[in-house]
Amino acid sequence: MRVIIRAMPARADCMAYLSKELPDAEWCIDKTQNAMDTFTAALQMAGNDACIHMEEDVVLTYGFMPKILEVINSKRDCVVQFFSMRGADLTIGSRFDGNFMMGQCFYMPPTYSKQLLDYKNVWQRIKEHPTGLDTMLADFLKERREKHWIQVPNLVDHKVGKSLIDARRSSKRQSLTFQL
Repeated sequence: MRVIIRAMPARADCMAYLSKELPDAEWCIDKTQNAMDTFTAALQMAGNDACIHMEEDVVLTYGFMPKILEVINSKRDCVVQFFSMRGADLTIGSRFDGNFMMGQCFYMPPTYSKQLLDYKNVWQRIKEHPTGLDTMLADFLKERREKHWIQVPNLVDHKVGKSLIDARRSSKRQSLTFQL
């Protein structure tokens, strides 16, 4: 399974951690300080392959790859999200959902990265959400009338820290269900 990690050069510590934990991962390094440009490059890298897309500022659960592959094997034909901060994670648990949010770690089935890349060229809300890769993916899925799977407990957590995309964002964007 391909793993593509989108990374900012300023987060060398995060990159070192994930390089150790996921030695076969591929890196998509931000070159323009623009999250959408980097996501576009990651989609190009993935092409038509099934792929786990990930940001570098995550913490992985123990035994991450076997756990994530087990979930993917059971949901291989749909987008699967491995990070969430929703109250329903606590009350409902794993489920299909119609509103994709948060791009820390998710799986895309074969051809989806390429289809999303094509969709980006016609996406009407790019000016409204210039860094909204999750909003773009949500709109893509809604137009297709597809739901995505949210895995609970989450298999990654978001590190506490300032966003390099928008410093006004809360530094406390953590999962409600992550278990190390």
